[in-house]
Amino acid sequence: MATFERTIRRGLPRTPGGEPWPPAAAVAAEAPSAPAPADVTPADIPPAAAEPEASMPAAAAVAPAASVAATSENALRRGLPRTPGGEAWPAAGFAPVVAGVVSGPSTGLASGATESGLSTSSGSGDAGSGPAPSSGRDAAASGGARRRTGLPRPGAAATPAREAPAATPAREASAATPAPEAAVAAASVSPAAGPRAPLPFPQTVFPSRNAQRWNEERVERRDKAPLAAAQPVRHGPFTSAQWVGAVIVGGLGLLFAAGMLILAVRWFVSLEFMRDFLHTYPGEYDLPQAAPTGIPTWIGWQHFFNVFLMVLIIRSGLQVRHVKRPPAFWSPRRDAKRKISLSLWFHQSLDILWLVNGVIFVVLLFVTGQWMRIVPTSWDVFPNAISAGLQYVSLDWPTENGWVNYNALQQLAYFATVFLAAPLAAVTGVRMSGVWPKNAKGLNKAYPVEWARAVHFPVMLYFCLFILLHVTLVLATGALRNLNHMYGGQDAVNWTGFWIFAASLAVIAAAWAAARPLVLAPIARLFGTVSGR
Repeated sequence: MATFERTIRRGLPRTPGGEPWPPAAAVAAEAPSAPAPADVTPADIPPAAAEPEASMPAAAAVAPAASVAATSENALRRGLPRTPGGEAWPAAGFAPVVAGVVSGPSTGLASGATESGLSTSSGSGDAGSGPAPSSGRDAAASGGARRRTGLPRPGAAATPAREAPAATPAREASAATPAPEAAVAAASVSPAAGPRAPLPFPQTVFPSRNAQRWNEERVERRDKAPLAAAQPVRHGPFTSAQWVGAVIVGGLGLLFAAGMLILAVRWFVSLEFMRDFLHTYPGEYDLPQAAPTGIPTWIGWQHFFNVFLMVLIIRSGLQVRHVKRPPAFWSPRRDAKRKISLSLWFHQSLDILWLVNGVIFVVLLFVTGQWMRIVPTSWDVFPNAISAGLQYVSLDWPTENGWVNYNALQQLAYFATVFLAAPLAAVTGVRMSGVWPKNAKGLNKAYPVEWARAVHFPVMLYFCLFILLHVTLVLATGALRNLNHMYGGQDAVNWTGFWIFAASLAVIAAAWAAARPLVLAPIARLFGTVSGR
């Protein structure tokens, strides 16, 4: 640290609102009383001071006792203590560095060794063979202030920060004296001495002879490296390949679980008490005497319209649930401020058609007496449903006679779909639609929209599961005969019902593909206004 021909510099207070640090009394007490000698040679340094410390170069650590007292004009500035609760550093009585002498055991750098004639160490730690040139920054021997020289900047000669007064003859004589080889000090090189000054301490890290070549090869490999492959498109949490793998692994797992379940059920029904149970409850019970026989044509048409609308309702409902930015919006002519997405308009329009078709179906059921085929009329329906379920799982199909009577499991499934799931879907859908009055606070509090949303989506999942199981069992338990019952209107085994069913699937697929804004927008304009936003 530099010393100047004035008192210690006082800084900011250490406590808010306190006195500037250090106090005025401490400044007066730290003023040195004895002048320092005009010059000190290396011979004046005690031998103990010339010995290196454990982790520093030789002569880099010199005890404070070996330092020469500073002149009365040079007061040393004291800083913070080095240990908590200790004395301010440097300690009291510590003298600043004067020309040509190293002081301060903790720095490890000799800033004035060049001027006193000490040789500096080279980049590899060898001592120099001759005295280092003077830097021209020594203070006058008469007690002039001296500025501490720092480390040279790499790759360039050390440039003096400020020109000091010319050295006295005594200083020049001291600089010409060779220094002991054991003393290593920091050196400053004049601008004309060379491109780079030697290090003031032994070098410990050396660049490899192949470092430049390796760096060039690394840059070349980086430049030639191909661009990072584009991230695969994700569909939900997985990519396409991951979805395929998940389907394969999941399918194999389901097949294994199904096989184990079939074996367990077949063993269970082979027990004596289960054979008696299946004999008592074969899977179906007798209908009332007034129940009609056969499936009329209107049920076949109702069945087709129901499947057609249900598939499109599920598709539009998933679009409403997952599309973040709708491609178009629809608003009624009487209320232009009310806008909904085109997908939601399509979904609600299909709901209305589906409700109309359902009302017609239920009315015709009770008018023609067909309700007795899907509405349970005896408590025997429950044990027979269990029996039919065990027979399905064991792959020992129950006797199919759908033209006359459904088995108990079919009857319960149809009853739940028509009279439970369908009304739930309708009631929850109306609550979430624009038909529901928004200003009816009491009604909205009694029937919150959160309840409707919590029920509506599981009901849709039920319909999806019902359709999957229904179609699977229709195809697995006599496809041609079952399709003739529903689409052909006859109890026969031929291809009539199959071709009608195939044509209905083609119509449904075409409607699925056409359900896009380009086709829906002109239809929606017939009932309101369509806009881009």
